[in-house]
Amino acid sequence: MMRYILISFMTLAVLGCQKTPTSTSNLKIGFILDNMNEERYAKDRAYFEEKAKSLGAEVIFASANSDVSTQMNKVENMMVSGVKAIVIQPVDSNASASMVKAAKAQNIAIIAYDRIIQNAPIDLYVTQDSFKVGVLQAEAAVKATSAKGNYVILSGAEGHSVAEAITSGVRSVLSKYPEIKIVTHQYHQGWSSDLALKTVENTLTKTKNDVAAILANNSGMARGAVQAVAEQKLSGKIFIAGADADLSSVRDITKDRQQFEVLKDIKPLAEAAAIAAVKLAKGEVVEFDTTMDNGSGVPVKVINTMVYPVNKENLEQVIIQSGFHSQKDVYGSTN
Repeated sequence: MMRYILISFMTLAVLGCQKTPTSTSNLKIGFILDNMNEERYAKDRAYFEEKAKSLGAEVIFASANSDVSTQMNKVENMMVSGVKAIVIQPVDSNASASMVKAAKAQNIAIIAYDRIIQNAPIDLYVTQDSFKVGVLQAEAAVKATSAKGNYVILSGAEGHSVAEAITSGVRSVLSKYPEIKIVTHQYHQGWSSDLALKTVENTLTKTKNDVAAILANNSGMARGAVQAVAEQKLSGKIFIAGADADLSSVRDITKDRQQFEVLKDIKPLAEAAAIAAVKLAKGEVVEFDTTMDNGSGVPVKVINTMVYPVNKENLEQVIIQSGFHSQKDVYGSTN
């Protein structure tokens, strides 16, 4: 009798130690970025994975290499691996609905990250205020140029929700000033710095260097503008703005090669997405800031994170004191 009781007790103890399929420690979530070519994306991944791990979740990560078909394949692989939620930065906002519908058919929660996914029943959209990015850029440019002159807008990929939102923010401000003329507005596949360089070179040639301001949707394209302007020995004479606050762009601000950036702080964005993914995977309620229409017929819940203007005067406070970049990285070891 004692032997039976002992065996039963041991059996219960073992069963009590086993982890059920719904335990947090067995929870898998997917995270897929458009690409890993931009400086910021290493941070997106690191912050996301660190926060998810702290919440007890395993992250299956992938890069789509800026290819829609590759992204679809990566999502399918994640679905097979047993994820309960997938966070997707879509390569193409308008071409991602099929992968969302496939995931939802398997009861997998979907969060659009950084860029909206159109015409699909996503559970949440975690983003930064991209329209505000454009507004901040344009307001700073207007002030620097006394609200006049030829302007260049370097937009990201055409049809990209963030590119469209930033550009809309820029235009919403510039349209108020009749002495500002947009001489070039060009979209750039892959948000390419090299393509932006060519756009600016062509514009400078066309206008005989008569350009007052260049507003780029991201830091990478701003770098292309900085290079083109430097080649014409016009550094500091043309207002250049970017967004993402990549290290090279921040350094260019300290050297007066670039005048303005918008810090789209990555840590709050990535952490908010990780927290939301874990909650949705566990069937919990996620708090949100607002809703928007993505064409699916159902209002999409949105979490917005803040953006901040960066110039030479506030760089120390906004970039260095916040820990986004270190003083050594920005100024070098001699400073």
